[in-house]
Amino acid sequence: MVLDEICSLLSRHARPDLQTAVDGVLIFRARQPYPPSPTTYGKVFALIGQGTKRCAVGDRVYEYGPGQFLVTSVELPVTSYFVKASPERPGLGVGLTLDPAMVAELLLERPNGGRDSGGDSPPSGIAVNVASGELLDAVVRLLRLLDRPADIGVLAPLIKREIVWRLIGDDRGGVVRQLGLPDSSFSQIARAVRWIRDNYVERFTVEDLARQAGVSVSTFHRNFQVVTAMGPIQFQKQIRLQQARLQLAADPDDVAGVSRRVGYESPSQFSREYRRQFGVPPSRDGYRLFSAGRGPRAMAD
Repeated sequence: MVLDEICSLLSRHARPDLQTAVDGVLIFRARQPYPPSPTTYGKVFALIGQGTKRCAVGDRVYEYGPGQFLVTSVELPVTSYFVKASPERPGLGVGLTLDPAMVAELLLERPNGGRDSGGDSPPSGIAVNVASGELLDAVVRLLRLLDRPADIGVLAPLIKREIVWRLIGDDRGGVVRQLGLPDSSFSQIARAVRWIRDNYVERFTVEDLARQAGVSVSTFHRNFQVVTAMGPIQFQKQIRLQQARLQLAADPDDVAGVSRRVGYESPSQFSREYRRQFGVPPSRDGYRLFSAGRGPRAMAD
């Protein structure tokens, strides 16, 4: 069975740093259901071979298990964790970074350039679906290259293209197709997301972002909510709190300094929102992370 071979390859080639010899391909493994952990997903395709993983973004919760995959087309602050994993049957999965240029190139081979009919609203920036037999076959062939390093340089790019081709033809493929459409309503939101991530310390108004996108405030806010499952101000707050957590993991004594550096004018407001987000006060969480010798868990968990 293809899924059994995928699990065998994932188990054999999993490393603590998630990296593989194939550029853009990560293998994640969890030997227990770790607590929910905030992280950021970029433009990725992630397939589960074994176990069950849960991903929460904004007010949406996605759960996917063996033979199912998640795709994201914009950088999103998420809470992600395995809910089913054990030492005997660890959670196993593979991730592939999606290249917008490759998506755009492959869309030219599809009818209408891969554009969807049915309105101007963008699709959600995240989706879960069951992998087709063709997609699983491409994934297992990509993973087999890890046993044949000499073939990686020639064959890996071809198989990656095949995987992206399968994804843009999937019934949830609108999430991926939008990566290759630079003039779409999705691309307007993606640019706003990128601006907020790059300037999360700065104050802004939704009116400013809507004006830059060339749409009304109501249209911009609605489309932003569709893509990211949250409003622009909530999105900025999520980014600020994640950045604060990373900084506190390195310096748990400087709560006031960290709150100021991530854009908060009030340390008390920062502490309240931090506790609401992570369940503990910032100083206690920072000391716990510092003692553990690392920051928040990444996609591996």
